[in-house]
Amino acid sequence: MASVNACLSDSALRLTAARRVVVKIGSALLVDRKTGRLRQDWLTGLAQDVVWLKSLGKDVILVSSGSIALGRGVLGLPATTLALEQSQAAAAVGQIRLARAYEEVLAPHGITTGQILVTLEDSTDRRRYLNSRATMEMLIGLGVVPIVNENDTVATDEIRYGDNDRLAAQVAVTVGADQLILLSDVDGFYSANPQHDPDAEFFPVIDRITPQIEAMAGDAGSGLSKGGMKTKLMAAKTATAAGCAMAITEGSVLRPLQALAQGARATWFTAQVDPQAARKRWIAAMKPRGEVTLDAGAVAALAGGKSLLPAGVTATSGRFGRGDPVAILGPDGASLGQGLIRYTAAEAASIIGHRSDEIEAILGYPGRAALIHRDDMAL
Repeated sequence: MASVNACLSDSALRLTAARRVVVKIGSALLVDRKTGRLRQDWLTGLAQDVVWLKSLGKDVILVSSGSIALGRGVLGLPATTLALEQSQAAAAVGQIRLARAYEEVLAPHGITTGQILVTLEDSTDRRRYLNSRATMEMLIGLGVVPIVNENDTVATDEIRYGDNDRLAAQVAVTVGADQLILLSDVDGFYSANPQHDPDAEFFPVIDRITPQIEAMAGDAGSGLSKGGMKTKLMAAKTATAAGCAMAITEGSVLRPLQALAQGARATWFTAQVDPQAARKRWIAAMKPRGEVTLDAGAVAALAGGKSLLPAGVTATSGRFGRGDPVAILGPDGASLGQGLIRYTAAEAASIIGHRSDEIEAILGYPGRAALIHRDDMAL
């Protein structure tokens, strides 16, 4: 295990070296548990941190709790556990206030925000997953800071993440982030609850989540957040397996991300592979549902890092849906790799050999320009 001092000095390097950062904000940081009101000073400080990271050329995505906590205060609902329909009503009211709060603190800095509401189904269904990924990538490419939250107004227990730690990890995987920061009411991972055990050991770096590490995790959360240490370990497993390092750090200070970069205590879960490499390994391991055969020009384009356009495909075979894996073949039938296709088998058969600007006329609705995007290929 790395020394505490080494980890503190390394925090700045980790954060400033990141290309794309996902930050998870817990309810207890954003909403005062006594009054149910937004902690405006804290949110203003977080906005300054976002501006700072953007100035360094980083992409920033925020996964924010707080809609139910804000809404329950407005509606006068009790601070105890709410029934599902009460939570959904509180979320409906709170989501508006949450999105507006982020917009108001970031707009003065010239930063546009966009709200994205998701459920567990959006990541387990491949078609929805690809749609979510494409939307987030477009927003990020336009310089927008996405504000992501679970869609508590419609989600039932069967389609819920249930906590924003795991949601944040899935968002990090979806957008190919290399850093996930969980701003929490704890400053890292301990062998036991440090509030109850003064001898609890602090772990500055965890390279592998072993059964022993899992056994140390407790379930205790704050009054407003549902996430305990077990959910944070689950998030770490998801993130690190996809090439994204993760940090748990105490976030109540006014500039929590800058504090982390300056050496605030945190536990870092290390990733052993690059996010893009991990994604391509995942795609390569899938069983293909069909095939697409390319002409020589398309093969050369892929070799140059381009996406696969319909015009470069000479034939398709198999029964596949949007988001399914398909084998990519050269003119001679040799396998070049595989990728996640953005059209059904019937749609693909209709548009192959045609320019992207002809897709709408052929299908009757606008589609995506690429048949398979370069980020969705393993060659």
